[in-house]
Amino acid sequence: MSEESLSRLSLLLGEDAVGRLRQSAFLVCGLGGVGSWAAEALARCGVGALTLADFDTVKMSNLNRQLVALNSTVGRLKAEVMAERLRDIRPDLEIELVTERLSPENIAALLDRRGLWNGVLDAIDERPAKLALLEACVRRGIPVVSSMGAANKLSPDHITVADISETAGCPFAKLVRKELRRRGVANGVTCVYSPELPVETIDETAVEELREAPGAKRPLGSIVTVTAIFGLRCAQALMEPLVDSAGRTHRGGWHPGKV
Repeated sequence: MSEESLSRLSLLLGEDAVGRLRQSAFLVCGLGGVGSWAAEALARCGVGALTLADFDTVKMSNLNRQLVALNSTVGRLKAEVMAERLRDIRPDLEIELVTERLSPENIAALLDRRGLWNGVLDAIDERPAKLALLEACVRRGIPVVSSMGAANKLSPDHITVADISETAGCPFAKLVRKELRRRGVANGVTCVYSPELPVETIDETAVEELREAPGAKRPLGSIVTVTAIFGLRCAQALMEPLVDSAGRTHRGGWHPGKV
């Protein structure tokens, strides 16, 4: 990666922090409306290695929110599309793909792929795999950031970050918190969540029409201005331990300028 490509980041964080990011390795589980944006943010911030885990393919219904979803990529594996995009941004980025479906049975093997992880992002929809990953990370002492429910939410202003033990107002976070406590895990999972109550679906007839099969999981509404911010906030939370801002000064006041 050229020095120029990270020059604006170095101005903000300093060379030492950028150097730590370039030596780091992260695991991203799930490359949908949250995970795809997080993966790209990590790559653009200069991390050294990314393992991308997602078994699914791009579908037309992904086009409203997922970074990997284009008309030209429908039907392709999300992990492969994401890897191609990130290599175009960062030819030097070390990328490993895992395209098997994650489950409680293969989580340990996934975490064993690397001796040291700087962090794990959980953007998994399927509850058994999600819970198994969170429990395994806590027990192994691996920093983990978990995305709670971003579907059926409209307001990005409510998105916040807290330990799982301190989450409130999010029904999905409550469920995850309860299940983890049953496993003996009360804290140690950083959550990105929104206390905004889920918005009621406008058209119940459309919901039934969008089910992939009779009895399949109920489809949920989503908007990119929420899911993407979830993903970007997850990436920020993952990198924060490597970006030590202690002692940094801030300019007084706020003035609009070039971005």
